[in-house]
Amino acid sequence: MQSDSGNTVSVWMGTSKMPTFAALEEDLSCDVCIVGAGIVGLTAAYHLVRAGADVVILDDGPVCGGETSRTTAHLSCVLDDRFQWLEHVHGEQRVRESTASHMAAINRIESIVREEGIACEFERVPGYLFLGKRESPQFLDRELEAAKRAGLTDARRLERAPGLPWDSGPCLEFPMQAQFHPLKYLASVTRAIVAGGGRIFTGTHVDSIEGKPRRPQVKTRNKSVVTASSVIVATNSPISDYVETHVKMAAYRTFVIGAHIPKNSVPRALVWDTDDPYIYVRTTPLDDANDVLIVGGEDHKTGQKDDAPDRFRRLEEWTRRRYPMVQSVEYRWSGQVMEPADGFAMIGPNPDGAENVYLATADSGQGMTHGTIAGILLADLVRGKENPWAELYDPGRKSLGAIKDMLRENLNVAVQYTDWITPGESSFEDIPLGEGRLVRMGAHKVAAYRDDRGLLHLRDATCTHLRCIVDWNSAEKSWDCPCHGSRFSPEGRVLNGPALADLAPVSADVADRAGRRVHDEDVKERSRPQSQEDRYDR
Repeated sequence: MQSDSGNTVSVWMGTSKMPTFAALEEDLSCDVCIVGAGIVGLTAAYHLVRAGADVVILDDGPVCGGETSRTTAHLSCVLDDRFQWLEHVHGEQRVRESTASHMAAINRIESIVREEGIACEFERVPGYLFLGKRESPQFLDRELEAAKRAGLTDARRLERAPGLPWDSGPCLEFPMQAQFHPLKYLASVTRAIVAGGGRIFTGTHVDSIEGKPRRPQVKTRNKSVVTASSVIVATNSPISDYVETHVKMAAYRTFVIGAHIPKNSVPRALVWDTDDPYIYVRTTPLDDANDVLIVGGEDHKTGQKDDAPDRFRRLEEWTRRRYPMVQSVEYRWSGQVMEPADGFAMIGPNPDGAENVYLATADSGQGMTHGTIAGILLADLVRGKENPWAELYDPGRKSLGAIKDMLRENLNVAVQYTDWITPGESSFEDIPLGEGRLVRMGAHKVAAYRDDRGLLHLRDATCTHLRCIVDWNSAEKSWDCPCHGSRFSPEGRVLNGPALADLAPVSADVADRAGRRVHDEDVKERSRPQSQEDRYDR
């Protein structure tokens, strides 16, 4: 499957084929325009089309070509921030509501699978939380008590997770969690949307969302305009909000390996530990002889490390020590997680007050359930229908219990601006084929990428969101912003918000100093690049 989110290939991309669509080439009018064709956008569209709404979906890449294709697809109502901490931040009632919403999301996925007859390996499985290196057995006792207060009355403590080829030690068991193949599921959901009259356009980059009274407009790079009664921004990191949501969450990169193992040699289960970052494990069927063991972890903040080979190696070492039946590691990939300061996703009206503009973000590592919750909730909101989760996930909420965490993350962001005064990493001559480096040119830094033909692509290294300096991601072959997680292709094309604009071309003077074989389209006399603020009309 084609992806627009990076260089690596997940097991889901390697074992599925998604429907394809043409780009938008005309002006349209509709009830709801959805920007983003991942699990949030597709789930919302599915429910809206079934309710009789006229829906248009736009995506600058293929369907599910973004972070939805990079999940490990754990379906769990047990959030990774721990019930004890969530209860401290939100109180018992809110945590019960959150837990119920995630279980409702799993149930809804199961019902869609049944109603649409989808073959996506959906299966109910238990989940096991075991101790990492940092916590004591008493931590599990406190977590179990908090889980029961959250409504998981069937949770229990065990001396070890049953059936594993290694001793997990004390753990908590959570029955009736689930797993599935996300792209097989969403391919069928996509076909159901089209069959219901929904219109999908890919290869269509959105340049601005103008929150006009009553009928907002979505303007694309090729000058087409979609006018809608409501707009849903389902872009992982929202492109419709300039600051407010972004200061309440942080972008992290998480790493995953997929190893071939003999069929049914490991029990179907979700397994994860209490460490931070934590390890998470599941299996998926492959063929008559093999399953794939999926192991993830080794998270770091986006754009702040470039050591993926070491992280994949540590994951493989951890896996081989515990799963002796591993035959070969066939998949290595990474994905981006938007981590909210208070543990709950942000789903609802755009917090700057733009009329009839809605967003979903901050999946907190549980994008499949948060994405399904968002699809249900946003479909209700745009139709004026009450939803019991609206207040819980309101993007404008204030979570005083998470202020310390929010301040820590934003201090980290502030530190990234020191990259303006640090030296460059390299000279133009030192850049290998297929790699990118930062090169200082006077007061500016240049994001320089040498393609496989030896041609240099030069772009201003300043992120077009809030002007941090991007860094090279050698695993995914992208320029990643260490402040708020915007990502750009090697040639500077925007891949992931909150940035809307591409990295700016460099001046002719910089190109001359770089030497020969510079790509012409990356060079022009410098003019002030359009900022995010210019491009989003409130």
